[in-house]
Amino acid sequence: MATNFIRDIIDAELAAGKHDAIVTRFPPEPNGYLHIGHCKAIFTNYTIAQDYGGRFHLRFDDTNPSKEDMSYVEAIVKDLSWLGVEWGDNLFFASDYYRQLYEWAVYLIEQGKAYVDDLSPEAVKSYRGTLTRPGRNSPYRDRSIEENLTLFQGMKNGDFPDGSKVLRAKIDMAHPNLNMRDPTIYRILHHHHYRTGDEWCIYPMYDFAHGQGDAIEGVTHSLCSLEFENHRPLYDWYIENLPVPSKPRQIEFSRLNLTYTVMSKRKLLRLVQEGHVSGWDDPRMPTLSGFRRRGYTPEAIREFARRVGVTKQNQVVDIALLEFCLRQDLEAKAARRMAVLDPIKVTITNFPADTVEWYQGPNLPGDESMGFRKVPLTRQIYIERDDFMVDPPPKFFRLAPGREVRLRYACYITATDYKVDRDGNVVEILAQFDPASRGGSTPDRRKVKGTIHFVSATENVPFQVRLYQSLFNQEDPDSDGDFIDNLNPHSLKVVNAFGEPRLAEARVGDVFQFERKGYYCVDPDTTPTNPVFNQTVSLRDSWKRRQGRQLRIRN
Repeated sequence: MATNFIRDIIDAELAAGKHDAIVTRFPPEPNGYLHIGHCKAIFTNYTIAQDYGGRFHLRFDDTNPSKEDMSYVEAIVKDLSWLGVEWGDNLFFASDYYRQLYEWAVYLIEQGKAYVDDLSPEAVKSYRGTLTRPGRNSPYRDRSIEENLTLFQGMKNGDFPDGSKVLRAKIDMAHPNLNMRDPTIYRILHHHHYRTGDEWCIYPMYDFAHGQGDAIEGVTHSLCSLEFENHRPLYDWYIENLPVPSKPRQIEFSRLNLTYTVMSKRKLLRLVQEGHVSGWDDPRMPTLSGFRRRGYTPEAIREFARRVGVTKQNQVVDIALLEFCLRQDLEAKAARRMAVLDPIKVTITNFPADTVEWYQGPNLPGDESMGFRKVPLTRQIYIERDDFMVDPPPKFFRLAPGREVRLRYACYITATDYKVDRDGNVVEILAQFDPASRGGSTPDRRKVKGTIHFVSATENVPFQVRLYQSLFNQEDPDSDGDFIDNLNPHSLKVVNAFGEPRLAEARVGDVFQFERKGYYCVDPDTTPTNPVFNQTVSLRDSWKRRQGRQLRIRN
């Protein structure tokens, strides 16, 4: 069992007999889709509950009806199920506790620890003070308990308009932590709630509902990101000043930040609303639904979260680590196929016309249980445009005039000539094959340095491929100005490609390794007449790496 500072705390508490069982929770707000940054919190809470034989709760903290929707609840449930997270009967909503939370707010008023404030939001902010200047008491802070109870009842009954009054905790306007300067407990919001309808027109603040929800459910450890560290004194204050049935402990850890990515539901929502992406599940989005549509696996994401670990120090993780975890997982499970994404035609002049020769290629190298598929070779084939150069540089081991290469699984061919258009662009390559090399070897066992993939020009499946780059062209999209200004205009490129015949059997969600190209997933936009594949992640290309190193040296 991996250890970290949170597990050390739990071990010590268990040794001291503080808990009978460990209970954790993941409390998403249903105001957007889950993104990759949530995975750290998800797996931190879930694996701790599993490893200690405890319980894991899923609770939707739905306290802001103006931004929440059942569609978000359904998307979050789907994402968590896809990740393999299980909660059994432990599915809860903060809205389940509205009656109890209201009664506890009344309790605070009766104890002289809460009051109704008529200050405007702007005035409340002004009275709060700053980090270097203490706040001032509201002129309504000393209202009597009876008046506060009457006004709060009126707030609940809908007697007042939005923003006209709030219920605040009476703590300390000179407290060094601004969160403790009489924070708001309830606000008026005449808005239909997706679960409770119009039953309520006042709603608890997240800080009030969150800890009390933990206490109601018997959560032992409220594990959350460092952004809530300054909220912990308030979390504890509510627990200590209310007759709650249990006393959970809040522990914070660093959140997950990823290069070339924004981790804010507000910003992701803006991308969707302004049409910069096709939706929450756009494969360029860092949402779990986007990753799933792109072909990522839950196993890869779990391994990524494990490698990132749990610390107190904020960290920015290179997205290359996530891609590494994905390649490691798909290498062992993605069936192989050949596809040409930037085709140029090759005519094998000595190959018999109107003839199809079939060769065998493994579905999954090293796993004979996956069987083999038949690969057709015909007189005309397609190869990748960048697999041919008229005047190749040193260490380019692909096709060139007078050079012999191996066609994967099939035979050896030698380029004999090529045709160009008016602009000098190569439009067709002429070649000859060695009949003795059928199957990929020759009697004299001569060796060629290059092997390239191909697709028959007549026996193939045409399809559309969506190629992706990072959605942002800056490692930190928030580093300067509006993050929208750092969108990568080349993040999506659509090309028409050709694949071997077996791709006709592909179904939505299937992931394949296109040999020498990378991993690709069948998109839900696929139709019987127009297959669509998303680029999942590229393979590591040794030639491009060499070119990249030379470029870096030149620069």
